[in-house]
Amino acid sequence: MPTCENCNNKWSWKQTVKKTTTLDPAMVCPYCEKKQYQTQKSKTKGGFLTGIVVFLMIMIPNFLNLSLAGTLGLLPVLIAIILLIYPYLVELSCKEKYINFFGDKE
Repeated sequence: MPTCENCNNKWSWKQTVKKTTTLDPAMVCPYCEKKQYQTQKSKTKGGFLTGIVVFLMIMIPNFLNLSLAGTLGLLPVLIAIILLIYPYLVELSCKEKYINFFGDKE
């Protein structure tokens, strides 16, 4: 579970899911009420997790000869797996950092 970089309190699974499912990148710590941001490393881990689930969504029906209905029935299970695992991958920082794809040009 993520730990607030400011107050060092560990967030619960429920708090983490609630804070990470909003469009605002700033997440207010439920303990010290300071803004926290997900680290780039943490975002990358989440992206890999999602990619793995998409890969499984494509490959499992091929190996098990599932119908379209069976494949669609598999989707909620894979989404639940993401929701269960994702909060354990979240890391927090007091500063928001971006990847600069274009170098130092302004």
